[in-house]
Amino acid sequence: MKEGPDIALIGSLIGDPARANMLTALTSGKALTATELAGTAGITLQTASSHLSKLEAGGLIAQRKQGRHRYFTLADDDVGLMIEGLMGFAAYRGFTRHRTGPKDPALRKARVCYNHLAGDYGVRMLDSLIAEEVISGAGDTLHLTASGAASMTALGIDLAALKRLRRPLCRACLDWSERRSHLSGSLGQALLTLFLDKGWALREPGSRAIRFTGTGEKAFAKLFPLPTPPPAERQYVDALGA
Repeated sequence: MKEGPDIALIGSLIGDPARANMLTALTSGKALTATELAGTAGITLQTASSHLSKLEAGGLIAQRKQGRHRYFTLADDDVGLMIEGLMGFAAYRGFTRHRTGPKDPALRKARVCYNHLAGDYGVRMLDSLIAEEVISGAGDTLHLTASGAASMTALGIDLAALKRLRRPLCRACLDWSERRSHLSGSLGQALLTLFLDKGWALREPGSRAIRFTGTGEKAFAKLFPLPTPPPAERQYVDALGA
C-alpha cells in the first residue's frame, strides 16, 4: 500500500533498541540530557546524538535549551500514549525483558506514565472513578460527569483551566503491567500533580516509581475505594477463600 500514514517510518524509529530505551526513559515525564539518555541506552554520546536527531526529525521527541544545556522530552501526550500502548501490547504477547530487583514491584504498584499515574494504583483510581460515576464511558472514550466535575472541583482541581488546554480532559491509557486502562489526559495529569503537591506521594529518584506516604495511602484509599464486586462475583470470591 503506497498511500496513507507511514507506519513503517514510525516503526523503524521505535524499533532500534537504543532509541526504544531512550523513549522508554522519557516516559518518566522528565527532561533528560543527551548524556543521561546515552547512559540509559548503553551507547556513546556521539551515537546518542545521532539517534536523538532522528527521533526529533520524526516528531517523537522535542528539545529544550536552558543556558548551555539541552534537554529532551517526548514531543507530546500522544507519543507517551503510543509508547505505553506498545509496552502493554508487548507484555500481553509475552515479549518482556525482566530484570529482577526491588524497583520492579514498586513500578507495578505506582509509577509515572509520561505525566499521569500508572500501575496498580492508576488502574484502581480509574476503576473507582467509573464505579463512583465520576467518569463515564467505555474503552478509550471517557467523559467527566456533572457530579464528577463537582467532585474534582472540591478537590481543588481547576477544570476551567484544564478545558482551555488543547488536550482531552479524560483519556484511557493501556497499562503495560496491569493490562487494563488507567486515566490519562489533562485530568489524569492534574490528579497526579495533586498527590505530589499535597505530599501524599513522592517520586523515587532515578526511577519512574511513585511512592505513597502513610498519609497518602490513607487519602488515596478514601478517595478511590476498590469497587464492590457484584453479588454473584462476591459469592465466587468468598467461595475461593473458604
